Amino acid sequence: MSDDLIAELGQIAEVRLDEPMSRHTTFGVGGPADMYVTVKTEDELRQAFAVARRHGVPVYILGSGSNTLVGDKGIRGLVIDNQYAQLEGPVQNGVGLKVRAASGLSFSTLARRLASSGYGGVEWACGIPGTLGGAVVSNAGAYGRSLADVLVGARLTDEKGDIREMKPDDFALGYRQSSTEVLRDAAVLSVDIRVVEGDPEALKARIKEFDQQRKDAQPPGQNCGSVFKNPEGKSAWQYVDEVGLRGHRIGNARFSEKHTNFIENMGGATANDVRALINLAQERIRERVGVDMEREVAFVGEFE
Repeated sequence: MSDDLIAELGQIAEVRLDEPMSRHTTFGVGGPADMYVTVKTEDELRQAFAVARRHGVPVYILGSGSNTLVGDKGIRGLVIDNQYAQLEGPVQNGVGLKVRAASGLSFSTLARRLASSGYGGVEWACGIPGTLGGAVVSNAGAYGRSLADVLVGARLTDEKGDIREMKPDDFALGYRQSSTEVLRDAAVLSVDIRVVEGDPEALKARIKEFDQQRKDAQPPGQNCGSVFKNPEGKSAWQYVDEVGLRGHRIGNARFSEKHTNFIENMGGATANDVRALINLAQERIRERVGVDMEREVAFVGEFE
């Protein structure tokens, strides 16, 4: 870290050094980030990203901190806490309506705000805590739907601060994945989402149903959401359950008794505790069932 870099970033937003990532992830674990800034506008996001890359410093853009396991040694370089959450529209898109959502807006907030205003099409996303920027990276989804079903386009910025307009096909969206090539050395600024007109009360009632389903199925407390992607033809939780890991604990982390595709921080868990549980499940399922379980949770930073 150079004083020049810190000074340049400081002109954009407050710079925190050695910021504990455990404060910013839904898991509640993670070591310190070398540098940490919070941005609230598109210009701040674009400038912070470009400044860091111009200095040759790696950048990690943090959304809601869900589906993320930060290593106990923390993150080298700059973490940009993306709180740019503007919502524009709906406007006509030639064949329908679209909204433009800033990359720091959570998918859940988008779904709920649209429903209250009488616009549907994304109410299934009411339980996705991750941001729209993260949704592009992972093609976030729920209840058999995903971002790919409603994405009209996206705007990215590169390490020079230039803006690129992208089409859905550019991202090669698949099940919980997108093109790493397109997103390399780039940051998502905003996404355009297809919406439809609907009855606000009916949409809010549908969201209430989704909320109850989630409450009935998923554990409360500190967790990252789903740990593994669902293999074809079977739910991930069934495999974890079949190999006897329901409620299994390492350190202060355990597979949930309520939903075995969730790992809970029981209080004071470390990233190593969580990673050890994930590795154990992958090894045991591979040995006993012959299935390779792919993580949905991203490993970020350095581990012990």
